[in-house]
Amino acid sequence: MSRYLYILLIALMASVSSVDSYAQIDRKDVRKGNREFRKEEYREAEIDYRKALVKDSASVAANYNLAGALYRLNDMEQAEKAMARIKESASTSSYAADYYYNLGDIAIGMKDWQGAVDAFEQSLLLEPSDMAAKENYVYAKKMLQNQQDQNQQNKDQSQDQQDNQQDNQQNQNDQNQDQQDNQDQNDRQQDQQDNQDQQDKGDQQQDQQPKITPQAAQQLLQAIQAKEKETQDKVNKEKAQALKSRQKEKNW
Repeated sequence: MSRYLYILLIALMASVSSVDSYAQIDRKDVRKGNREFRKEEYREAEIDYRKALVKDSASVAANYNLAGALYRLNDMEQAEKAMARIKESASTSSYAADYYYNLGDIAIGMKDWQGAVDAFEQSLLLEPSDMAAKENYVYAKKMLQNQQDQNQQNKDQSQDQQDNQQDNQQNQNDQNQDQQDNQDQNDRQQDQQDNQDQQDKGDQQQDQQPKITPQAAQQLLQAIQAKEKETQDKVNKEKAQALKSRQKEKNW
């Protein structure tokens, strides 16, 4: 990347005089900034370029050279904003190829590989013989491809993780369902065991009741019948005595 930065500096310095020659701004501030830029006093150059922009915010030269100073100060975001303010004018000017070249280097500094590819492509369309632009274009395109491959890899990994999570969740659900089924089966078996125990207990109680032999049953039946006969004879006797008593009363 050091070679690309060096090329950017040459392109910027070469363009200063041409930009400055037609810009309707305070030439004193811009020229002072240019002198400081050549001495690599980029912070001082930034200040002077901004002074010029206070007087003419649309100045192509001040914005263009300010972007170069900000680039050297590693403030890519502000450098890009300065270039954006003069896009319409600079992209149609005689130094449009340099404009897109510098814009591409700023994009590389921001790791905006798609922006870098687009900028160097525009620069090559305007200046096809620029070998530095070709090298930068190839580099940016390779980095863009690497970025896209990495994004795809991350996407695949994320999808795999999501699939694994879903599989794990499904396995957990299946395990929970199996445990529930086993619990239900155990409950049913316990209910059946309780019912069987209750039935066995009833059968046991029946088995524990004393059994009567046929002889004893016959004797018990005879005793009951004898008792009933005795009772019946007693009732008949009482009826006969009552009838006899009434007859005596009648005859008297």
